[in-house]
Amino acid sequence: MKRESLREKNKEDKLLRIKNAAIELFLSKGFDDTTTREIAAQAGVGMGTVFVYAETKRDLLFLIVNDGLEACVTEARATIQPDYSLLRNLLIVLRRHYQYFAESPVLSRAALREMYFYQSGKQAERFNQTRHALRHLLIDLISEALEKGIITSTEGADLIAQTIFAIYQVDLRIWLSEDELDLDAGTDRLRRQIEIVLTGLSPQASALALPG
Repeated sequence: MKRESLREKNKEDKLLRIKNAAIELFLSKGFDDTTTREIAAQAGVGMGTVFVYAETKRDLLFLIVNDGLEACVTEARATIQPDYSLLRNLLIVLRRHYQYFAESPVLSRAALREMYFYQSGKQAERFNQTRHALRHLLIDLISEALEKGIITSTEGADLIAQTIFAIYQVDLRIWLSEDELDLDAGTDRLRRQIEIVLTGLSPQASALALPG
């Protein structure tokens, strides 16, 4: 039992050293200019040990961010309240993610750039599960509002949630590109965009006409 405990402790120590080395090098040299070999050397482990946890440098980047993203979804789900407005609950969920990405803008910008078409690697499935959990949290909020008649739409909750999720993903990148990250200003801009979705634009028929 003690031997197993010692083995697990040794694995956790190596993982922490790899993550810390990757963070330090990504911040000091930049993601593009850092090599996996440099990370292994900084962590004091062999390349084979690094590959136990992450198959590529991109995978290492997501090894770092996955813990925080999972925590964001968990904390947001625990914070939303049934007596809050739909808009307030949506902003609670998404603002928590803005806060997380603002903690380390350099790493966040690299992660957001690399997450497009991120489908392979030891950490990819975990990352995709977390993104799926966020989308489903939004779907749950929209579904409940539709069921209660708080909002009405001919579209399903999944498409409405996907629209809000898409707005969040684009605006998060725009916000993170700014020199100074003002969380309140970023959240307010996001709020106004979500309000457009929730209130609609009251279009005339001519605005929706398509040829043929």
